[in-house]
Amino acid sequence: MTPIERKMTLLMLMGTVFWAGAFITGKMGVYLLSPIVLTFLRMAIATLIIFPFMVLKEKKNWKIERTSVKYALATALVGMTGYHLFFFYALKYTDASKAAMINAVNPLMTAVLATWFVGEKLSPRKIFFILTALLGVILTLTNWNIQDIIHFNLNKGDLLMLVGAFLWASYSVIVRKVMPYFTPLKLTSYTFLFASVITLPFAILEISKLDFVAIGWMPFLAVLYMAIFPSVIGYTIQQTAIKELGAGKAALFINLVPVFSTLFAVAFLGETLYKLNLVSGGLIIGSVILFNRQKT
Repeated sequence: MTPIERKMTLLMLMGTVFWAGAFITGKMGVYLLSPIVLTFLRMAIATLIIFPFMVLKEKKNWKIERTSVKYALATALVGMTGYHLFFFYALKYTDASKAAMINAVNPLMTAVLATWFVGEKLSPRKIFFILTALLGVILTLTNWNIQDIIHFNLNKGDLLMLVGAFLWASYSVIVRKVMPYFTPLKLTSYTFLFASVITLPFAILEISKLDFVAIGWMPFLAVLYMAIFPSVIGYTIQQTAIKELGAGKAALFINLVPVFSTLFAVAFLGETLYKLNLVSGGLIIGSVILFNRQKT
């Protein structure tokens, strides 16, 4: 392993820890702040950090063209506003560890959507790993009780997280379509900005009703963590890793997110794990890893 590969591996592990921490801090924040307030604050703080950096880096090319506004609005509505609302609502009703396991199927959802909207092809082996991951998701959703599927007796939070994962997969496909009009940094900056604007009026109504003394500082620290570490620093690490290691190797680290999330949920939230869900979670992660290793 070369020095640059060793450095990027350590950085990606750090980024993975940051992303895993978002499930824990999201769970902590949603106890006292509504999902719309959490989404707005996360997007607004991230915008304040990343937008000036983008302006400095892009220099004369930082302004968005009128014809490109609709693309940034689409990514803001689907990927940032939509996903985060479902993410935070899900954490109100389900464990952080379980939400992370369900979210792990995201790359496979992206691949399925890409076959319809981008024209990418799926080999028989890739289809097989999509099906094994789907089995892992079903077992996780039902805690290995198939009767729950028959009677549709499923946890509301698990279903909300599944919808959230679908929205993020849709966002990923939209990004592939609109990237010719942006640099990654510019698209992310305007996506954060537009998501902040979209959620602002709803957040103002919620914030005006808050009792800040009763709430205390903990949920706001949780939001600050999510805005800085998973959003801004995590994004920067990921983009650098893709450049230095390639998209395939960088993507493999994402599969560690549910692993770290589970460990953190037990350590910091006191969650008790249903042991068989570790097996189904492993089935999801293994399927994603093997899926990514298949040739297109």
